[in-house]
Amino acid sequence: LKPHSLKRGCHPPPLTYPSPARGSAASAMGGGNAQKTAMSRAKNAAKAKAEAAGGGGASGKASRTAAMDLKCSVCMQCFPNTQVKAAQAHAESKHPKSSFAECFPAAPSS
Repeated sequence: LKPHSLKRGCHPPPLTYPSPARGSAASAMGGGNAQKTAMSRAKNAAKAKAEAAGGGGASGKASRTAAMDLKCSVCMQCFPNTQVKAAQAHAESKHPKSSFAECFPAAPSS
């Protein structure tokens, strides 16, 4: 230290650190957006999956109503082809005198 820096009220010169060399671990770290990017990809994938599955509202109406294949021949009530058990319950409760095969001739036999 120089003699004038020892005077009262003077501060020592600031410490300087050498800058890291190119290609070192400090400069190889990314910008920190990996978590944000991963979350965005996950949200977009979930949104695309929901829209592909039929979705809600007007956009998925065609895929939801297109499969009304089971139709009661007695009262003409329709059921989706995925609800065979509901059709069986309908036949038992609404038309006890008719069998399930008579009410729903197009239904797969179980």
